[in-house]
Amino acid sequence: MRALQRGQCCEVWIASTTGESQLLFKTDEVLFEAPNWALDGTKLVLNGYGKLWSLDVSGGGPMAVPLIGVPDLNNDHVLAPDGEAVFLSANDGHIYRASLDGGPATRITEDDGSFHFLHGVSPDGNELAYVVIETGDFTQPGRLMTIASDGGAAARLDVGPGHCDGPEYSPDGKWLYLNTESFTTEPGHAQLARVGVDGSGFEQLLQSQTVDWFPHLSPDGRYASYIRFPSGTVGHPADLPVDVVLVSTGDWTTPLHTWPLFGGQGTLNVNSWSPDSARFAFVAYPLTESTKD
Repeated sequence: MRALQRGQCCEVWIASTTGESQLLFKTDEVLFEAPNWALDGTKLVLNGYGKLWSLDVSGGGPMAVPLIGVPDLNNDHVLAPDGEAVFLSANDGHIYRASLDGGPATRITEDDGSFHFLHGVSPDGNELAYVVIETGDFTQPGRLMTIASDGGAAARLDVGPGHCDGPEYSPDGKWLYLNTESFTTEPGHAQLARVGVDGSGFEQLLQSQTVDWFPHLSPDGRYASYIRFPSGTVGHPADLPVDVVLVSTGDWTTPLHTWPLFGGQGTLNVNSWSPDSARFAFVAYPLTESTKD
């Protein structure tokens, strides 16, 4: 489980499509990650210290969600379209489903010798998209998989030989948006892409010199946010200067707004858009001046 460095804090921000940003919550105690925005619009759902938390967007502190029967969580969690359940990736390499109110969790994935990292749930709630790392060997590239949301046999979608991550369904359910290294031979040079849910139409969305991860579409499909790492970055590490970028899905090449921050891992791993498509959340992990020195 990740923890804050000495002299580091965790900041949860809300940004708008018009370019404004607001600091919602700040702490130097728990490293919170990867906000989702609840369907009722009233709260964010985050992970921190292996647990799931809810944070009211109108103010106040985080409240732990009392889950039962699930190991420590990582930052790959996605809210079900019904607004009542959450799908979770845990540090045992499995995917679970639980109620947002807490209670028992149900494991979805089987013991197949792999680690499963969840990122997407279809708009009808019937299917999940995730990345699998065979035998937990993180020197191997992640592969794009789908599975029924109540478990069963998984299917692989071919998106080339490079590592991929962050597969997420479009609001109309026709596409999976992701980042992939399949367009380059340069190690770690992830680029944004999409592929049809039937495995057809694999295409690059943006060609850039930066390392681009985790494309998240707004519920109305008009906008997307993603995180931009410096050129030469391998993976999606923590604690470095990055940019959170907002674009129109009609033009991925021209940022509408950009928010520079110190962060990376945990900043924008999952979809954090508000239900009205007007705002989204992200997390920064700034250091004090004395820590930087």
